[in-house]
Amino acid sequence: MTAIPFISFTIFLLLNVPIAVSLALATFSAIIFSGAAIPLVIVPQRMFTSIDSFPFMAIPFFMLAGAIMESGGISKRLVAFAKCLVGSLPGGMGIITVLSCGFFGVMTGSNAATVAAIGGIMIPAMEKDNYPSDYACAVTAAAGTLGVVTPPSVPMITYAVISGASIGAMFIAGFMPALLMIVTLIIMIVITSKKYVIINSVRTTRKELISSFFSAILAFGMPLIILGGIYGGFVTPTEAAAVAVVYALIVSLFIYRELKIKDLYGVIIKAGKNTATVLFVIATSGAFSWLLTSQRIPDAAARAILSISDNYFVIMFMINILLLVLGLFLETNALILLLTPMLLPIAAHLEVNLIVLGLIIVVNTSIGMLTPPLALNVMIAAGIGNQPLEAISRKVLPFLFALITNIFIITYFPEIILFLPRILGMNV
Repeated sequence: MTAIPFISFTIFLLLNVPIAVSLALATFSAIIFSGAAIPLVIVPQRMFTSIDSFPFMAIPFFMLAGAIMESGGISKRLVAFAKCLVGSLPGGMGIITVLSCGFFGVMTGSNAATVAAIGGIMIPAMEKDNYPSDYACAVTAAAGTLGVVTPPSVPMITYAVISGASIGAMFIAGFMPALLMIVTLIIMIVITSKKYVIINSVRTTRKELISSFFSAILAFGMPLIILGGIYGGFVTPTEAAAVAVVYALIVSLFIYRELKIKDLYGVIIKAGKNTATVLFVIATSGAFSWLLTSQRIPDAAARAILSISDNYFVIMFMINILLLVLGLFLETNALILLLTPMLLPIAAHLEVNLIVLGLIIVVNTSIGMLTPPLALNVMIAAGIGNQPLEAISRKVLPFLFALITNIFIITYFPEIILFLPRILGMNV
């Protein structure tokens, strides 16, 4: 029972079976071939139980809010403001991409949505400003990792539901790792852009800056409503997500008027497909995780890791390496659902704060979206820029290594994560 689920899951992945289906088939295979007295009907039951949670209702609402913003002109105005703000700096267009992904991530909580929405705008804009196409795609893919790190975040919700951590505390604590990633990416863009002799043609007057700010001011209202409502205690994260949809609709339909009633069908279908993909992964991961937990495999794995050493620095280094390696193959939510039950006993032994552990996992899994063979961020950017994956993967390496340093910074200096929640009086 210990070996069969992992071996069969690996085989299905190598056969290019989708991750969610691989997880389901691996669960069935383990039950059938191990001879365990477990009825097969337990698998669909556990799949349903895994997504039968009120906090998960936030996922379709955030997906829909992001789709409306993308189609309704909200994200376009955020990008225009960022362009006026930093467009004249060295590597200015790349910096704009990072800031835009940070803004957009606050409203969608999804890497894929962030890369798709911002990449569609910024990759052509960077190419027009003399950026090499593969480098423009690499910058966008790297900046897209902010999608699930800037709160509110779908993976943060997933982790909080599994671990019992506070969703609100996870959200507020996520700002510091996100800020660290933004600073790191901007520094790398300033350094690497010089190599490509990028000419910056963006020059902004004070009048243009003020005009772009007021044009985007309603877009800034979205994160204020979401985060202000959650931290003010007025709404739950799920209710805040629903409010975000209503706000995005009002702004897009009646104020910016870039979204038409006839367009809503396509927007809803797109959000529905994205939601179905995420929830299907969560459902099958939940069944797979239940199988492992019922056989006490996470406890055995935790004991094996702790038998090597009980030193905090050694164990956390091993955990980070494990997360980075598994991130080569697994999607963010799947990885969180699979590993969280295994890592919780280790965290308890080392007295690692639940919020700290959660953000270490989230940042690791987000960076995993840059590493092949999965490399979802790179694939989306490559599709937008019509560039080969190999070329983009080479250009993304400096950003990947820079982001990995951030993982070890927040791992060994956890007060960076807990700083904001404690200032706000949260019990973390």
